[in-house]
Amino acid sequence: MKRKRNSAPAAAAVTQLRSGDWHPFGSLKAYIPLAQHEYRLYQSMREALPVLDAAIGKLVRLTGGFHAECPQGQAQLADFLRTVPCGRGQRGVHSFLAAYLDSLLLYGKAIGEMVVSDRRFCALCWGDVTNVQIEEGASPLDVTVCAPDENGAIRPLPYQHLLLLTTLNPEPSNPYGVSLFRSMPFLADILMKIYRTVGVNWEHAGNVRYAVVCKPGGDSMERSAAAGHAEAIANEWAAAMQDSKNGVVRDFVAVGDVSVKVIGADGQILDSEIPVRQLLEQLVSKTGLPPFLLGLNWSSTERMSRQQADLLTSELWAIRRAVEPALERICELWLRLNGYACSARIVWDDICLQDLVEEAHAALYRAQAQQLDSSKE
Repeated sequence: MKRKRNSAPAAAAVTQLRSGDWHPFGSLKAYIPLAQHEYRLYQSMREALPVLDAAIGKLVRLTGGFHAECPQGQAQLADFLRTVPCGRGQRGVHSFLAAYLDSLLLYGKAIGEMVVSDRRFCALCWGDVTNVQIEEGASPLDVTVCAPDENGAIRPLPYQHLLLLTTLNPEPSNPYGVSLFRSMPFLADILMKIYRTVGVNWEHAGNVRYAVVCKPGGDSMERSAAAGHAEAIANEWAAAMQDSKNGVVRDFVAVGDVSVKVIGADGQILDSEIPVRQLLEQLVSKTGLPPFLLGLNWSSTERMSRQQADLLTSELWAIRRAVEPALERICELWLRLNGYACSARIVWDDICLQDLVEEAHAALYRAQAQQLDSSKE
């Protein structure tokens, strides 16, 4: 007699339930600290987190405007600074300064160019620092700006004396500037994971998945027909769900031990308020801005204290000191091209009205003190 071979058991089907996608800013997860060419990383952070984009915008606007003072030709210089073309449809040195500060805060460096033709200051343009490289010369005082030529070779740009370069918080190991977003990528990646998880949970809440379970009874006939019953239940359930999308309400009737459950209904959604606030506190502290200026109401009052105002003022003055040499070079080049041998001094506008009020109070107190001293004499 031939023995019947036992048929091998059917292999269980493996279902991959977890998708491989993550939040669209994957460069945050693959970030390596102190790596070069991290420009795309900072761009992704700014696009992913609106609070960081708002921080740069507010720092640029709070830095304020300025005017130049010089012994000769001050009116003509002021008219030039107001009307100089800056490219991209912009006019005026303040448009150039806004884009220059934006690049400085985001990338840690900013570059611009003074366009001169026929001994006339024609335009003032800002450049993209992601397309240039900075090389140190024979001494730390010599810096050369290089860019790829038509063949892709990195070569120094011509007319280096017409280029403007500003770095933010240069360090001995990184003399070409440090971005405001440095030390943020690790925390930004965690924050994006939390936001992504919250979005997935709400997506599941709005698109509920059901599990319909049919348990056959002890009868052998009923167990043999379980597959057919399951197929019929699946077809009727699919039809009921399709009609519900069209606004038609249908009842689902089944015979036997049938149960319907919502997939994931028993899962507990973690509270994200505390961890999100802790992460945002770290990110906002790096910007130097009070939280309420970024729309974060964490305290019982929204009034800026005097200590916060002083700290914010010191941050803004540090940014002003960084870009002031570039503005002085712009003014001095115009003065030289127009035959003036004097130098210009940059005078910044008052940062806010609160400074004016404090200065007025101080002047009043000094006047009252002098009046008391004179009355005693």
